[in-house]
Order: sequence, then structure tokens, then C-alpha cells
Amino acid sequence: MKTVSARRPVENKPAKVRRRDREKTKAEILQIAFEEFAESGLLGANADAIAAKAGITKRLIFYYFNSKEELFIAVLEMAYGKMRLAEEDLHLATLEPEAAIRRLAEFTFDFHQANPEFVRLVAIENIHRGRHIQRSEKLTQMTRPIIGQIERVLAKGKSLGAIRPEIDAHELHVTLNALSIFSVANRHTFEAQFRWDMSSPEAKARRRREIAEVLWRYVRSDECSSAADRS
Repeated sequence: MKTVSARRPVENKPAKVRRRDREKTKAEILQIAFEEFAESGLLGANADAIAAKAGITKRLIFYYFNSKEELFIAVLEMAYGKMRLAEEDLHLATLEPEAAIRRLAEFTFDFHQANPEFVRLVAIENIHRGRHIQRSEKLTQMTRPIIGQIERVLAKGKSLGAIRPEIDAHELHVTLNALSIFSVANRHTFEAQFRWDMSSPEAKARRRREIAEVLWRYVRSDECSSAADRS
């Protein structure tokens, strides 16, 4: 007679499910998408590649962001938000006009040098004629604090006779960004054409000083300029 061995009861072990915090997951997606968009552009970026790097499904990306274009807008908001947040610590109004203008110039230069992917992302959005920024009220509102800071610096400088009365905050912001972004966005072509170093720490330090000096000389009043020349 065969003996039947007792079977061990089968344990119903729950499958290990990777629980994710919603905001943490979205933040991971945004950071990876930021790198992908900055490298490959909006059209070249691959949602499958973003999902693979994040360790999630592509379906989850579109669950959070609906489409690749909406993901791109969210990336723009994150990237610009990082710069705007850093600008809040400048406290330009506490400084004398010259020190405030120089700090603004040095900060802007340093930020662009430290974040070349941001510069590329801005260039990509310009290729698309800014249509994604136009769809984001959040991005439009982000510009107000830094323009407000510059306006207060200019108002203080004008009241003291240190800054020319016709200087406009928006124009100054444009000029500064043009000077600062050039050495990141055009570095490779400029170095190749002119055999001019723009990459070494010494070259960056020299350009940083140059931009701060140019910006201050541009905004300062004739009265302030004459006093500086006499000294």
C-alpha cells in the first residue's frame, strides 16, 4: 500500500509591488525628461527611453503628463523654476547699485555655466518659437520677481544719481542674458573658428569679470562715470 505524503500548504505570498510616491515619481520623470529633451530636442526625445531610465512604463508617463508636449512644458517649468528660485536669494535691494548690478551679472553667468542643459533647452524652445511657454501661465508669472528686483535696483540707482534714468529693467535683463548665454551656447563654434579659449577656468573667470564690468559701465550715469574716472 502506497503512502501518500502530506503536501505542504501552498503559501499565497503577495507579489512584491514597488510602491512609489507620486511626487517623487513625477520628479524623477521630469529630471530624466529634462536630460533627454536637452540632448535630443522635443522631436528627437524618446518616451520609451525616458520610461526605461526611470524604471517605469511609458503608460505611467502619459498618465501623469498626458502627452510628450505636456511633458515638455512641465520640464520647461521645472528648469525655469530652478533659476527663478535661485534668483530669490540675490537680495539685490540690500546692496548699493554697483554691487547689485555686478552680483546680478555674476549670478547669471554662473548659473548658465553650471547648467548648460538649461541653455540648450531654451534654444530648443526658441526653435519651436516659444509656443510651449505661451501655453503655460506659470512660466509667464515666473518672470515677474526677477524683473521686480531689477526695477528696484534701477530705481534706487536713479534716485542716487548712479544709474542713467533711461535704463529699462526688461532691456537690461535681455542684454545680460545675451552676454551670459553666448559663452555657453556658442562656445564650441567660437572656439573652433577663432581658436579662442572659452572653456578653461581662467577663460570663464575672465569672461565673468568682463560681463560684470560691461553691464555696470552700460547702466552707470555720466556723473558716476566721471567720479570713477577721477578716482
